[in-house]
Formats: sequence, C-alpha cells, structure tokens
Amino acid sequence: MLNLFVKQMKAAGLDDGVIRTFSAYYKQLREGRQGAIPRGLIDPPDPANLIEYSALGEYRRQSILKSIAVIKLNGGLGTSMGLSAAKSLLPVKGNMNFLDIITRQVLSLRSGTGYEVLLLFMNSYNTEADTLQYLQKYPDLNRQQLPISFVQNKFPRIRRDNLKPYENEDPDKMWNPPGHGDIYAALSSSGLLDRMIDAGYRYAFVSNSDNLGATIDTCIPAYMKANDIHFLMEVCERTEADKKGGHLCQDKQGQLMLREVAQCPLDEIGEFQDIGLYKYFNTNNLWIDLKALQWNLIAGDGIMLLPLIVNPKEVDGSPVYQLETAMGAAISVFNGARALKVPRSRFAPVKKNNDLLAIWSDLYELNDQYQVVLRRGIESVPPIELDERYYGQIDQLLQRFKDGIPSLAGCTGLRISGDISFGEDVICEGRVSLTAASPVHVKSKLLSGEITFNP
Repeated sequence: MLNLFVKQMKAAGLDDGVIRTFSAYYKQLREGRQGAIPRGLIDPPDPANLIEYSALGEYRRQSILKSIAVIKLNGGLGTSMGLSAAKSLLPVKGNMNFLDIITRQVLSLRSGTGYEVLLLFMNSYNTEADTLQYLQKYPDLNRQQLPISFVQNKFPRIRRDNLKPYENEDPDKMWNPPGHGDIYAALSSSGLLDRMIDAGYRYAFVSNSDNLGATIDTCIPAYMKANDIHFLMEVCERTEADKKGGHLCQDKQGQLMLREVAQCPLDEIGEFQDIGLYKYFNTNNLWIDLKALQWNLIAGDGIMLLPLIVNPKEVDGSPVYQLETAMGAAISVFNGARALKVPRSRFAPVKKNNDLLAIWSDLYELNDQYQVVLRRGIESVPPIELDERYYGQIDQLLQRFKDGIPSLAGCTGLRISGDISFGEDVICEGRVSLTAASPVHVKSKLLSGEITFNP
C-alpha cells in the first residue's frame, strides 16, 4: 500500500526526505497509532523547565542580530474570515497589511543597527505567488543573501476506509498541507538550513505571520547562547478563552512536550481543558538553534519525526485522514529544551474578525519600529463578541465599519448582536452591549451600557 503513496509523491517531485517522513507517519497510522497522548504519559511542566521573561533583561545584545533569521509562517488563506488569498494581505493597521508590517520591522532593524537580519516566509503552494508579487514593492528585501521565501511541502490525503491514496478529479484535492511541523523538513529539503548556517546565521525566530506581537527581542537568543539552550518556546498562561487549544506538558523523564486537542483521548477532554492543571499554551513563537537543528537532522538520517496528529476530514463527501505535525512539538526532540513565560503582549494573533476589529481600533498603535503595540495605559484587550451572521466574513466587517472604527480605548467589553453598522467618531465607553432586531446605522457619538435598537 505504501508504494502507491511513494509513487504519487515521487511523481509530484517531492524530496526523498519528505517521502521518508510521510512513510514513517503512514506506518504509524497503519499500526493503529492515532497520535494520542493520554494523561498517564505526561505531567504538568516542572518549574525548572520554565524561564521567566523578566529575568532576561540583562542579556539584551544588539550584536546578536547579525545571527538571527526571522521566519514567518505564511501559508494560510484565512478562509474562516472569508478570504481566498494569502491572509497576510489583509489590511490590519491603516493601509498596511501583515506583510507590510513584518517587512518594515525587519528593514527598520537593518537600517537602525547595520546588521543584516534575515527575513524568510514559509509559504504554502496557495500563498507563494501572491506573497512574492506583493513583496516586489520592497526591493531592499532582495539585497539579502538568501531567498525571501520557501514553500511548505505537501502530503497525500488518505482514504479512511482502506488507507489507500485518496483520488479526485481535481489533483489539488488529493493533497493536504502537513501542518507547520513541516518547517524542519522544508528548510532541509530546500537547502536553506545549510545556507543559513554557512552565511553565519545561528538562531531562527519562527512565528505566525498573523501574530503581530511576535517581534524580535535580542535578550532571548542571547540568553540561549549564554545558557546553551537549543530550543525555546514562548508560552503564555492559559485563560478560559484558551482552554480548548493545546497546552504545555512534560513526559515522565522531564522532557517538555506539546499536546494538541487532537492528541487528547476523548474521555480526558475535561482534564485537558483544566487551566489550573495545564497552565501554559504555546504562542507558536519559537527560537531555534540552527546548528542544533542541523545535527538533529543528521542524527535522524535527514528526517526529524515529530509526534503525529491524525486529522480526520471530509473532502467532497469522502472521509479522509490528513497526517500533520505541529512545529512546537519539536520541543520534545531537542535535549534541554525550555519554555519562556512571556506576557500576553507577545501573543496578538488575528484569527477572527473580532481580533481584527481590536487591531483596527485605537486599542493598538504603530510605533516608530513598525511594531503594533497596545496604547500606553491599556493593559489588556477587552473581550469583543461579534454576531457571526453579520460580522463573520471580512467583507461584512468592512461594510459595517466603512465610515470609521469606534474608539475602544475606554471600553471594557463590546458585544454586538444583530445587523449594526457604525458612523464616524463613535466612542464605546465601559461595557457596551448592542442588540438590534433589524438593520441599524449607529450615529450616536457615545455608546455605553446595554442598548437595544428597534425593539
């Protein structure tokens, strides 16, 4: 059976290391291993494995910038927000999108310090063309020694009934992205890992392109260098809003691990969501010693196997499996890996339109290093709840806020239920709850408390 997949992958021109990686995961699937990590194999992380961000201040070293490669995961289309192109093209602050902000951050660092910080985007086959076309507006990027992008690999989809290759008249539907855990194989198979090391880069800062809190902090790689740490994951404390996502744990030997909800047995979901027991989640901001990564790949004969995630899906009505991995799961592979407890300000992802509305508003501002930060005096983002019927898609959001974004700087919570659009210079004060049974255009300059329109 496996030879059918190997033939399919070779015909698609995939690298031998990628084929061997898929083959190893497929064998696990055939053996009935679904990637589950039950409670009996793990414990909450030991405090000795956790580092306090506040303890790193003395390690800040600007000179280490010449050793840093910034890698942004840029493969998402933002389909959950109604997008069909690269999500990073979405405007997030003024007329700037994610790509503008990320690129200008790095170019600003280069011009301000004289160090050639490397910038790379890991695109999917869906986002590569759009991204490269847009980045042509930044010719200075092309002055770096290495390419500005590389493409994530792909795995064949697997029929659930007989574990054979899934076939479809549309060849694109026969493949799935293998998760961002593919970054290690993609760096290796593209030759970029060796080229980065040869060019003098030692540390990679990897993060999602939609996380505007993920900015370079030189004290982190400087601390890693001083303490011989080869892999460091930034984590935040879980809240009730985070309980359904993955959490940090460790195995019985004390090695840190990452457990995603898809790896949790169904009868343990309640405990999985206990934020008092499993207190930290992965921000997907990772710092990796590139030489250590190179050695891990050499030791693994060119591949690095991560804990498997078997993701059941349906494609055109056919049940399939997608084999995936998470890049943060590599924390279980690097000896002596550690987790860094960072403030919530380093985790500002845009996953839904409520996140986007917060970024658009005056809760955030763009500083002179092109970093999107909370305005002075604002310690946290108020909860924002938007009616999915009218605000779930990006075109719906744009339509209802086309005249302006309400001021949320003095808002402690915003809930909108119904079809409500906004005029210019609206201010939300305190906790605001708006309800409408039919379409309403709000012109009031000040909104506060519970307001019901057209009852």
